[in-house]
Amino acid sequence: MPHSPANHTKTPPNDPASKGAAVSAQVPSVREIFDAYAPYIWRTLRHLGVPEADVEDVCQEVFVVVHRKLESFEQRSALKTWLYGICIRTASDYRRRAHVRRERPVSEPPGLHADATQFDELARSQLRGVLTTLLDELDAEKRTVFVLYEIEDLTMKEVAEIVGCPLQTAYSRLHAARKFLLEALKKKRTVG
Repeated sequence: MPHSPANHTKTPPNDPASKGAAVSAQVPSVREIFDAYAPYIWRTLRHLGVPEADVEDVCQEVFVVVHRKLESFEQRSALKTWLYGICIRTASDYRRRAHVRRERPVSEPPGLHADATQFDELARSQLRGVLTTLLDELDAEKRTVFVLYEIEDLTMKEVAEIVGCPLQTAYSRLHAARKFLLEALKKKRTVG
């Protein structure tokens, strides 16, 4: 039976080109990623040691990388995992550049102004500040595992995949981070 012209233009079902089209259709746009993940990226950068004054700029850098690399995202990992990896590298680049940055001195430190009805929020804010300070004292490997597992609620398997270490090593880093943070918190309570 001779081939009809329609058979020549049809893409075979196992053709890689048709698979690529299906995969790219599943990847959200940069705008969709921004809408869904901007708060997550903001929090992640703060937990990775980026000061609040610089988070907006570093967050923008993350989305520039997302825009540049989204086409090459192969979906071998979850989108959230991929984004966290970008956050880790961007925060690391920021910390390397931070030593050449000049802080802007002010004549007086900014004051805290809170109404009596905002007492709980103030207490939460102070606790976040204490946690951020203590996280700054951890080395990057322990900090990353702690933040991903304890704060971002990822599974330890996802954490190990993100940081690129064996599962048992990730558990070991988490244990060491918890121990360090508990001891540091005890010292802070006895001194303060």
